[in-house]
Parts: sequence; C-alpha cells; structure tokens
Amino acid sequence: MRRFLVAGNWKMNTTRESGSQLTQALVKEVPTENQAVEILVCPPFPYLTTIGEIVNASGIGVGAQNCYHEKPGAFTGETATEMLSDIGCRSVLLGHSERRHILKETDSDINLKVKKALASGLQVVLCVGELQSERESEQTETVLNTQMTGGLDGIDASAFDQIVIAYEPVWAIGTGLTASPDQAESAHQYLRNWLKEHYSSEIADATRILYGGSVKPDNARELLSQENVDGALVGGASLKPEQFIPIIQAAIELSAS
Repeated sequence: MRRFLVAGNWKMNTTRESGSQLTQALVKEVPTENQAVEILVCPPFPYLTTIGEIVNASGIGVGAQNCYHEKPGAFTGETATEMLSDIGCRSVLLGHSERRHILKETDSDINLKVKKALASGLQVVLCVGELQSERESEQTETVLNTQMTGGLDGIDASAFDQIVIAYEPVWAIGTGLTASPDQAESAHQYLRNWLKEHYSSEIADATRILYGGSVKPDNARELLSQENVDGALVGGASLKPEQFIPIIQAAIELSAS
C-alpha cells in the first residue's frame, strides 16, 4: 500500500511570525510518530530555517518550493540543492504550474532541476497538469504525456524511490474549482499507466501520485478515497490550521481503514 503524502505549498505567503504560529499549530495536532501518512510543509525560502527548527523532531518534514540546477556559484538570486540539504530540507516542489505559466519554465528547465535535486538526495515532487482550455479541447492526456516525458527525460528507474508526481489541473488552482473525484481518478490512472508503459509495473504501483487543486476539508476525504490518489498537494488551505489539519486527519483515517 502506498503511503499517503499530504503537502502544504505556502507559495509566497506568511511572515516569519505567522508561519511560525501556523507550524506550531500543526506540530501540536499532528502525531509525532505517524508512519501511515507523510506530512510536508513548503514555506517561502526566507523562512525555511525557522520552520525547520519548529518541526524538528516532529512528524512533519520541510520542503522547498523550487531550486536551481547548478552547483553553488555565480547565480544571483538562485538557490542550490546543496543549500537546501544543508538546512534540513528533504523535498522540493518542481514544475508547479505557476512556475510554468507565470515564470515560463520549460520542461527542459524542470528536467535539469529534477536531475540536480535527485543527485542531491532530495525527494522531488514533480507537478503536472493542464490548462482549462486544454481540458475543454480534450488535450489533458497529451499535456500530461508531454510534461512527464520532458520532466523525467533521462531519469533512471532507480531514482523513483525519491520521486512523487502531483497532478494539479491548472484550472483548479486558486480558483475554488476542484476536479471531480472521477476527473481526478481518470488523470491519476493515466499517469500510473504512463509510468507502467515508460518504466515498469513495479514503479507504477509504488509511485505516489498526489492531487492538488482547491483541496479543502469538505472534499479531501472523497478525493483521497480514489484508488489512484495517494495524497494531496494543498495550497490556500495549508495556510490555515483549521483547514489543513482536517485534511491531514482525513488521510490518517483513510490510511487506517
């Protein structure tokens, strides 16, 4: 059975004080030793160390929202994977739609980052997903194939113990819209079949595929109950303990059922 992963992507939100208060609330409510569900928070870069100190010895891990593909050097404004590892990050989000569509990252850019993060021992959460216009024109699977092929180009099967896929339909991120359970399951099933066809049944069965896109307490259980949904990448709701904690609890309860 694949272990649920619930990750909070704080994006460009919080201050040191509000992020600390949020994290303290999570640590208080989340079991210290919870083997059933992996829990991850991804704060903005300036607060990674602060948040890392608060979650230390808790059941919560810290991840970064991005990285650069070069080793440390003359790259003003970028952050090396070695730096992330040095401060205790265990994961990094790559390929998020906001970086693809606002900051114009290409699949080739993302692929370089994936390779560098894996080489540094970081868990990669690779985000893929289609625009609303692409879904309406029935291009969802074509888009997912392109993003998976580009993002994972040259990635060996042996690296998949460090890789998580996150399906995030762009039309459902921050819009209040959510993919129906059937829509989410269909996309996740396609991604699992893609892994089977391009790697192996073993990798397809073992790789976790998260859903992201307006996940909230009132829809989390139904989404997480789908056969091929192995957790959630949560945006806005992860900034509020009263919303994020019930999503985590839903995963814990389902993992025990």
